[in-house]
Amino acid sequence: MAQADDICPVSIWIWALQLKEKELCSNPYKFRLLRIFFFFSILLMFMYYNFYLIYSTSSCSGSKIFPTFIGFLKSKDPNDGTEQALLNELASFDDYIKENGPFINGKDISAVDLSLGPKLYHLEIALGHYKKWTVPDSLPFVKSYMKNIFSMESFVKTRGLPEDVIAGWRPKVMS
Repeated sequence: MAQADDICPVSIWIWALQLKEKELCSNPYKFRLLRIFFFFSILLMFMYYNFYLIYSTSSCSGSKIFPTFIGFLKSKDPNDGTEQALLNELASFDDYIKENGPFINGKDISAVDLSLGPKLYHLEIALGHYKKWTVPDSLPFVKSYMKNIFSMESFVKTRGLPEDVIAGWRPKVMS
C-alpha cells in the first residue's frame, strides 16, 4: 500500500490544490491526512466532502497532454515527432476549450482542471527551461486556460517554485 511519501510530488500537489480550492484546510501541506495512507485519504475526501469528478467526455479532454509533454521533454531527436504530437494534443484541447470553456466542464472549475493545471505548469516551466519552448500564440484558448488556472489564489499558494520544477525534471531530461 502506497503512503504519502511514496507518491509523486505532482500528485501530492494536485491533491493539495484541490483541498485549498475547496477550502478544506488552510495549509494543505500540513494537513493531517498527508501522514496517513494517501489513497485512503483521497477516498475520505470524496466520501465526506462531496468532492466529486463529473464523469463525462470532458474528463478525458486534455488527458494526453501530460504524456506527450514528457515524450517531448525527454526526446533527444528534434525530428522524432514528439513536438508535433504535443502540438496536436494542445490544438485539440484549444478547440475543446474554445467551444466549452473557460474550464473543462464549462464556466465552473472542476477536479479535472485542478489535475491538469499543475501538469500544464510543469509543461510551461520544464519545456521553457530545457527546450526554450512555449505554448504558441496560435493556441489562444490554451494560453487563456493556463492564465486562468495559474492566477487562482489556491494555485498561487500551492505551486512549486520554478527552480524546484526544473530540478525535479533534470534526472528525466539528462538520462
